Amino acid sequence: MADGNGPAHQVDKREADNREAGQPAGRRSAIRAFVALFVFIAILAGVYLAQPDNFILYIKAFHVIAVISWMAGLLYMPRLFIYHSDAEPGSQQSETFKMMEQRLYRIIMNPAMMISWVLGLYLAYDLYDFQGGWLHAKIGLVVLMTVVHVRFGRAVRRFAADGQRKSPRYWRIVNELPTILMVLIVILVIVKPF
Repeated sequence: MADGNGPAHQVDKREADNREAGQPAGRRSAIRAFVALFVFIAILAGVYLAQPDNFILYIKAFHVIAVISWMAGLLYMPRLFIYHSDAEPGSQQSETFKMMEQRLYRIIMNPAMMISWVLGLYLAYDLYDFQGGWLHAKIGLVVLMTVVHVRFGRAVRRFAADGQRKSPRYWRIVNELPTILMVLIVILVIVKPF
């Protein structure tokens, strides 16, 4: 097919069209996410500078908001991996999952994880002076949650490169890890059993 109209050329053209179509939308999504992150940090900074009497309640609220955002990503990402594992590498469906996974990881999960850690460590220091067995156990479980987060990031990169994939069954099992860790962390924080 010397005329450049063969199946390989059509696939390359389709992939280029998909990338071009996703560029402006991706850029707009990233800009909106950075604006939202900036507004969140500005509100947090304003509360810090104002130092209202209930300042620590604001920090707790912002910590919970960040944790909810992080958990939403940790619970949704494996579902994307399950569906992506079934998609043919290089297909339009696979390319769509790549874009969704990358945006979820970079724009939502990473900032939410960082804010969760910063505010959580602040609370652990300010309220509890890093004392208490329950707090040490909670921090250990959050470290495990962060390991899961990093593993998801590696999977995002592997999917993006059309590398070796784990089975949908594997991702269904892994999907339970963030839930189990979340349940244990919430029990530790609310009950403080030791």
